Amino acid sequence: MKTYRAAVIGCSRMGGFIDNEVLGLPKHVPPYSHAAGFFTCKRTDLVACADVRTDVMERFGERYNIPKSRQYTDYREMIEKEKLDIVSVATQPEPRAEIVIYAANHGIKAIYAEKAMAASLAEADAMVEAMERNGVFFNLGTNRRWSPLYDQMHAYIHSGEIGALKSLILYHNGTLFNTASHTFDLVMRLNNDVPAAWVQAYLPDASGTAPAQPDKLIDGDILMVDPPGEGTIHFENGVKAYMLLTPRGLEVEAIGTEGVLTAFSDAQEWLLRKKQPVEGGRMGLLPASGFEPTEPASSTLRLIEDLVHSLDTGEPSRCGPRVALASTELIFAFIESHRRNGARVELPLQKRNLRMQRNHTPNQPKFEA
Repeated sequence: MKTYRAAVIGCSRMGGFIDNEVLGLPKHVPPYSHAAGFFTCKRTDLVACADVRTDVMERFGERYNIPKSRQYTDYREMIEKEKLDIVSVATQPEPRAEIVIYAANHGIKAIYAEKAMAASLAEADAMVEAMERNGVFFNLGTNRRWSPLYDQMHAYIHSGEIGALKSLILYHNGTLFNTASHTFDLVMRLNNDVPAAWVQAYLPDASGTAPAQPDKLIDGDILMVDPPGEGTIHFENGVKAYMLLTPRGLEVEAIGTEGVLTAFSDAQEWLLRKKQPVEGGRMGLLPASGFEPTEPASSTLRLIEDLVHSLDTGEPSRCGPRVALASTELIFAFIESHRRNGARVELPLQKRNLRMQRNHTPNQPKFEA
């Protein structure tokens, strides 16, 4: 079978070195970084890389056997010369749209982009247009969409065992671009990617005890920070998702008409509670029982294999451009609701030019485990 030529743009933490930070943690099954995924996948050949930081790129090349002749400071030159099938864009959100659009317009047929999708909705819209016009397969790095543990949770929710899904509660939404990009995608996936109808949200200040002042976050159309946020998402099928900021960590609860399934410790532990009939036809308490999910596996590798399958067959990938756009829109809807003092905000958003632009220096990746 064909081996696809792949390259990574952005050779830092998620691009090539995050595996060193999570070594031995059961919830992060290697390979985890983009490059490690391509290096492991039997159907991809990692042939080139691009980054503006030559020192980081040099260490990346040493780790993944990429010679200096195939290390580029200009990703456009790399795309022009290397005859690539798949490109990973593992940069920060601010430059991501420009790179994805260029790749889509210059012959790349599959793109794996780190989350969040883009720094603005206008840029995300432009990414979708370019990829759909050029027939590009796309997956966003919201890894839990490819986790076999959450696949099992999704299957159980929709098996009817807990009745009709009514609510999803997620206990640690975190910062909107860095963390909620994962959690928004997760609740969408668990609700079969039904579109959101409206949201109401709140962004706390640094103390966590009061609302953040909009002028501390936003200057004109520029969002200066990646703020934490919590709120409610109302989906078109009537399911509500409650996205909370609590110390419980990444735990998610699916509540149906006949039971509740809770995933603890990012789906490492489970609790299933189902209603039981009692005398008189009433429904009794929810007795607890164990829930045995499937074995964990590398979500990064499964994401890449999903793109390979799309290239092989022409079938859509699991997280196409419009699915990624929908989760990205929730980020900006939360911000817009907060700007309106917690008002209900209908989707799709009309204002799409607000753009995150942070003044920060890149972190140095952890080169050794």
